[in-house]
Amino acid sequence: MTKRSSQHVVPKDGKWSVMRSGAKRASGTFQTQKEAVEHARKMAKDQGTELYIHGEDGRIRDRNSYGKDSHPPKG
Repeated sequence: MTKRSSQHVVPKDGKWSVMRSGAKRASGTFQTQKEAVEHARKMAKDQGTELYIHGEDGRIRDRNSYGKDSHPPKG
């Protein structure tokens, strides 16, 4: 099984970019974080991968998984 790349919403030059992990170029750049998150969420759902949303300081502030969870929660 190959590991799929996750999507990251990151601040860049006053805008918000969607970057696939390991990529050098953004798959999209948006005026608002909300627009970038919507784009990245669709990509993550389509690809069954993780979505990481970074804050303005660059630190991860939220994370969502859209793939098959190998460790689902109990209950």
